[in-house]
Amino acid sequence: MPRYRRREGIVSDLYELHEPGFAKLVHQNEKLERIWTGGRWCEGPAWFPAGKYAIWSDIPNDRVMRWDATDGSVSEFMRPAFNQNGHTVDLEGRLVSCEHQGRCVSRIEHDGSRTILADAFDGKRLNSPNDVVVKSDGSIWFTDPTYGIDSDYEGDAAASEINASNVYRIGPDGEVKCVVTDLVQPNGLAFSGDEELLYVADTGFTHDPACTPKICAYPVSGDGARVGAGRLITTSDAGLFDGFRLDAEGRIWTSAGDGVHCYDANGTLLGKILVPEVVANLCFIGPKLNRLLICATTSVYSIHVNARGLR
Repeated sequence: MPRYRRREGIVSDLYELHEPGFAKLVHQNEKLERIWTGGRWCEGPAWFPAGKYAIWSDIPNDRVMRWDATDGSVSEFMRPAFNQNGHTVDLEGRLVSCEHQGRCVSRIEHDGSRTILADAFDGKRLNSPNDVVVKSDGSIWFTDPTYGIDSDYEGDAAASEINASNVYRIGPDGEVKCVVTDLVQPNGLAFSGDEELLYVADTGFTHDPACTPKICAYPVSGDGARVGAGRLITTSDAGLFDGFRLDAEGRIWTSAGDGVHCYDANGTLLGKILVPEVVANLCFIGPKLNRLLICATTSVYSIHVNARGLR
């Protein structure tokens, strides 16, 4: 029997259907596999296809973990880690990281050295970079909410010098420009497959109860360096949207309070993968990019889906 839970009330332990098409995106015989537990707030997964491994942050424990897809082993990849949060892999296969404690975006070079790519804007220190994505032109886009300076739990408590939480772009020449200023606490972000839209999640509800948890889309300018006015794509019916990814068909797979939500490009909720912990972030992994790696509070889970992530 399919393990689906429909909105009308059919109970399941794994999936919740909101549109019939979601049934084709998941596997009835698949299970949610917990591949590791023991974290405090797991975040920022990234997949390294050449090495066949994934990494993620355990922010309060100030470490980055590494999962080897060839044997399933988990080990510490980096510690201390400047309370790193979001990660991505750049066009040369290098790790790009958002550091709460360092209040910067950094990169690990091929020789293992650390390069700070951005730590200030207009002469003022960044808040605590949170999530990051690399565009095909080599530019690096990142969000900068205040979570890493709000307390000592995920970084070092401090006052914001910028007095705002924005989205920034690091150009191939290293110049830092502000590109989005209308969100309360910008968090996860991703480009559409054609890079004509930048999607950004707003978790500002943590600081302003009037801020609805949402994902917005911003049209990218012709030169690829700026964005236009944003529009609302969807709002959350369960907790906050945090990190998310798009698949090759433009669907949004996002973290939420009750698991992973899947939306079409227009913001229609197709269905959910139910997870027993609050989900913070996810990414597509594996040789076919058809497996989700899910960072959920204290644990990391995985599940195969009938969709492929953007390369």
